[in-house]
Amino acid sequence: MVKVTKEILENKKVKLEIHIDPQTFEKGMMKSYLKNRKSISVPGFRKGKVPRKVIERYYGEAVFYEDAINVIFPEAYDDAVKETGIEPVAMPEIDIAQIGSGKELILTAEVVVKPEVELGQYKGIEVEDANHTVSDEEVEEALKKALDDNARWIDVIDRGAENGDRATLDFDGSVDGREFPGGSAEKQSLDIGSGQFIPGFEEQLIGMKPEEEKDITVTFPEDYQAEDLKGKEAVFHVKIHDIKKKELPERNDDFAKDTSEFSTLAEYQADLRKKLQKTADENARTTMENQLIQEIADHAKVDIPEKMVDNEIDNMVRDMEYRMQYSGVNLQQYLEATHTSVEDFRAQYKETAYNRVKIRLVMEAVTRAEGIVATDGDLEKKYAELAEQYKMDTKEVKKNFGSNEEYLKGSVLSQKTTDMLMKEAVVVKGKKNPKDGAEEEDHRSSPEASVEEDASNAGKESAGGK
Repeated sequence: MVKVTKEILENKKVKLEIHIDPQTFEKGMMKSYLKNRKSISVPGFRKGKVPRKVIERYYGEAVFYEDAINVIFPEAYDDAVKETGIEPVAMPEIDIAQIGSGKELILTAEVVVKPEVELGQYKGIEVEDANHTVSDEEVEEALKKALDDNARWIDVIDRGAENGDRATLDFDGSVDGREFPGGSAEKQSLDIGSGQFIPGFEEQLIGMKPEEEKDITVTFPEDYQAEDLKGKEAVFHVKIHDIKKKELPERNDDFAKDTSEFSTLAEYQADLRKKLQKTADENARTTMENQLIQEIADHAKVDIPEKMVDNEIDNMVRDMEYRMQYSGVNLQQYLEATHTSVEDFRAQYKETAYNRVKIRLVMEAVTRAEGIVATDGDLEKKYAELAEQYKMDTKEVKKNFGSNEEYLKGSVLSQKTTDMLMKEAVVVKGKKNPKDGAEEEDHRSSPEASVEEDASNAGKESAGGK
């Protein structure tokens, strides 16, 4: 049996004093004994055969305290949290106030809790109309991309390399007569004019023919990622193995038949327009939602504990580390390449992390204020959407997401709340951006984009790359 008292502390902390009856404590002590007896030695006894009382006389009963508390505390803490109605946002700091056989076990737990939110106006908020009708020019660009994606690459034997060609080359680079890490490669594929390599490199390939070799001199930019190469002149010995030119398919009905389910180019273009408009509508909706949610958050007041911001930064950094892997870079390599400390790296995320936490708290407060709930029907609809998205049977989706149902409920609540807010919003044309023309930040985004680009650059195999 658990009894608990609550004390409100400063800095959004709560102190729980948890009283656990002697019988429960004794059960924990026995479990601790059974777990540890095989590893405890007492002269005159075989390991695993030493009676508990003998161990306690020899070592003191405190030998079992730690594991006993580990057995008892999780359930006792959960009960205390439920009884007091607090919402912890971090792991508790635990201390022992009283312990011993035949006594109540008294533990204290200090924990940071979710702050209260003072909502401002959240209905009738003006948002700028972001809807956009796809133009003929956009359809044309999409068609050009489709043609480009289906292009053939044909060997060039009768001329030198030109912009737009794809060359396969070897190169060996040196600075001050010395080779440098990443400065050489064999059979490297390069689209000339793509800007993949440092300025001046690709331009000097123009005119070179297959099997031709020459030295290329370039200067690394002053903002180059590698500190020891910034502003340095480098010489690359280059050999071109082969050159290919791009041959685009003809814009006709045959192209539509070969690359889509449509019989004519006109039908294919109509489908392109339809898909582009669908994407434009989705983007417009997201843009307006972001504007609305940010403004509602700006109207609200909440004292956010530093621990919540730190936890969000932890999540963002872990996510960034995971995405860095696709560039072949780990966090330590990135920090070394960019000459950044862990503290500076984390500092990049602080403002965005604070905003994310505030938005999440404000949206939860709106959900509570409006009495919005996730019904069984809402969850079934969500499962159906996931099944369609992942091309799976709904039952299989439920099985895979079974342990994450609370997460799905949160997602449903967030979307229902957002839909309600958008329904109550006033959409206007030409509304002045409250951020004075600054780019709207997606409330689900962060500064990872720039970091991710830097990571990609840091992960390039060749120092000839940008």
